[in-house]
Amino acid sequence: MSENATSATKARLYDAFAASGKALASGKRLELLDLLAQGERTVDALAKAAKLNLTTTSAHLQVLKQAGFVVTRREGVRIHYRLAGDDVARLFALLRRTAEAHQSAVAAARDAYLREDGAAELDREELRVRVAAGDVVVLDVRPVSEYRAGHIPGAISIPVEELAARINELPEDLEIVVYCRSEYCVLAYDAVRLLIDRGRRAIRLNDGMLEWRLSELPVDASDLT
Repeated sequence: MSENATSATKARLYDAFAASGKALASGKRLELLDLLAQGERTVDALAKAAKLNLTTTSAHLQVLKQAGFVVTRREGVRIHYRLAGDDVARLFALLRRTAEAHQSAVAAARDAYLREDGAAELDREELRVRVAAGDVVVLDVRPVSEYRAGHIPGAISIPVEELAARINELPEDLEIVVYCRSEYCVLAYDAVRLLIDRGRRAIRLNDGMLEWRLSELPVDASDLT
């Protein structure tokens, strides 16, 4: 093969790599991947969760599909989207961690969004030890559909928007460990603040369901607890 031909085929290879990068070059498409990392969703559900109109959501999903990051199935007139594999979830998680490590703007944006308060957290291994000891209750504050798609075994489901009205469903004598979608999910932060304001002992898991799954820890997809 001539030098020019080799150069052309190399360029095609790197352009193919770049197509994946281009698909990720949108904050809203990353948000859609974040939502799909929790489980399969329809276009309508994704549009509502991401606060987008249907046309824009569909366009973003088509870009992700063309890049091979998502796949679909049809159920009647509804199209359901899901991640193409765990490798896509790992890529998404790695992108976020790499950006935080190398872009100074990420930390400030993260703290502004999460309203970082320096409250105590615990990691996955600490949580497993304390669950085995029976001295905590685990609270999942994601939407019910995400809980049903997969949750930490034994976790109680109370979506964050229902927590104030349903707080009495939680035992008063145990510390409450709260988790949501991932380490960048604001739902757990809001829930812990609410619980502490109501006089409960509460602490956050330092990441969430995305990291739990990627660590290949047990996941329960049973009905509501």
